[in-house]
Amino acid sequence: MTAALLNLEVDGKRRVSSEFRSFGANLTIVPRTAEPGGTMPEAVSDSIPSDTPSGRISHVNLLPVIGEITPVKFDSDTQPLAATDLGKALPVVLNGEMSKRQEFDEVFPSRTVFAEKRAHLEFSDCSLGQRLAQKLALTGYQPVRIKIGRAFDYCLVSRVIDFGTEMDDQVFVDLGLVQRLTNKFGRIALVQLRVPGTPDQIGAAMNTLQRKLDHAEIRPIRQFTEGEALLYGKISGVLTATVAVVLLLTALCVMAAMTNIAAERKNDVGLMKAIGGSVKRVLRIFLAEAALLGLAAGLLGAAAGILLSIGLGKAVFGVAAKPRLVVYPVSVALTVIVAILAAYPLRRLANIRPASVFRGEE
Repeated sequence: MTAALLNLEVDGKRRVSSEFRSFGANLTIVPRTAEPGGTMPEAVSDSIPSDTPSGRISHVNLLPVIGEITPVKFDSDTQPLAATDLGKALPVVLNGEMSKRQEFDEVFPSRTVFAEKRAHLEFSDCSLGQRLAQKLALTGYQPVRIKIGRAFDYCLVSRVIDFGTEMDDQVFVDLGLVQRLTNKFGRIALVQLRVPGTPDQIGAAMNTLQRKLDHAEIRPIRQFTEGEALLYGKISGVLTATVAVVLLLTALCVMAAMTNIAAERKNDVGLMKAIGGSVKRVLRIFLAEAALLGLAAGLLGAAAGILLSIGLGKAVFGVAAKPRLVVYPVSVALTVIVAILAAYPLRRLANIRPASVFRGEE
């Protein structure tokens, strides 16, 4: 039981941080200014380490602006000199973003509804939220015109994404394109980060990053970081308390067994003493026996407990627990220690007198 509960606790600690990835970013880097629409140097993201002790950090640079989007049709695919509007312009949030596809999906968990990419020398690709694509009646790889103020350009819709949030009404385009249309070259408005790990590890990473940032500050998305801390704290507390109770019950069982051993082997102890065995040597023999029994029980019980935890995890949390190898030696060591410490009743062996044993006295 100790091995099963410890495996659930260790697996829960790692699983909580990984399962919360489905909620996306948990930290945000913003400019050190109270002015709306403030920006910061794009080089801020260079201070973000790629790896931490708890895993790889994913981040997305963003420059969101208000603009318009209109579906269009080019007169020629090879030389699009003119475009015909296929619908009216819709006001929309245009997110200039720069990231790798994997990092984008980790920071903004989503489901790809449509994806297609073709080589095009003239225009860059862009991604649309599912609701916006439905409003524009876009069903495939099509061009759209994006407009910010009086400046405009074109992009090709290569991906339609279902975020399940308000982002389904937004557009994600190349960061450089938005910087050019807004004359904010080399500037971004925020960085969204997904930092893996426990709440303590996330806090340590946040403090480390903050020391490196001169033109920005880092803020936690508290509903996620605090949610991780609260959830794991409750799980860990319950499992730790249960492990302590199991170890206490195990110690009581071992003490009862050792009491019987001390009573049953009075004659053996008396004979050992009669032929010159010292009390310490006799006690060491019985303690070694207790340790060996604890070792054998630990080896078998820990293996069975880890297998049991797989089923317990599925029954309690809905997801089978993964065997964590660090739990096995810890469980075996705890079993041996409890077996040795619970051998306290063997002290009665020191009071046995050989003469009384041979005369049949109790």
